[in-house]
Amino acid sequence: MSLYFILIIIAINITYVALFTIRVILVIKGQRFLASVLSMLEVFVYLIGLSIVLDNLNKPINVVAYCLGWGMGVYVGSKFEEYLALGHLIVQAVIDSQEVEILPKLRERGYGVTSWVADGKDGKRLVVQVLTKRSCERELVQFIHHLSPHAFVISYEPKNFKGGFLIKKLKID
Repeated sequence: MSLYFILIIIAINITYVALFTIRVILVIKGQRFLASVLSMLEVFVYLIGLSIVLDNLNKPINVVAYCLGWGMGVYVGSKFEEYLALGHLIVQAVIDSQEVEILPKLRERGYGVTSWVADGKDGKRLVVQVLTKRSCERELVQFIHHLSPHAFVISYEPKNFKGGFLIKKLKID
């Protein structure tokens, strides 16, 4: 059994688990057709890798390589999904109520902004809520912190949304 064979087992499993990870995320994001197409490739890779390992179970290093490839595949799949940044986020910032200049500056950049006054521990606060593509999250959060360095910022994924300012711009149904 050569190192080359072990590396093939690892590479096949990295590929399989990365595809598996992306497929699950696509299903969660409602991309059922793309997920089903991807699953055909996923199961093909899985069957090849599993058959190689099962045909060579007499060498424990093959099982170790399979497990190593699995773990690495989870990491690679999650990094690839992070790179794709599918979907949208709500970015919500809680800022000092005096920092109202943040609203037009966000709107100048094309963001739809909803805001309201809230009561915080230290008095009146302004809550600013922005819907954005996941791929724009880092840039938006940095911009908010540039305008309001002490802002409390959270982001979360909305499950469903309909209507609103950015529907055509974001190409949302």
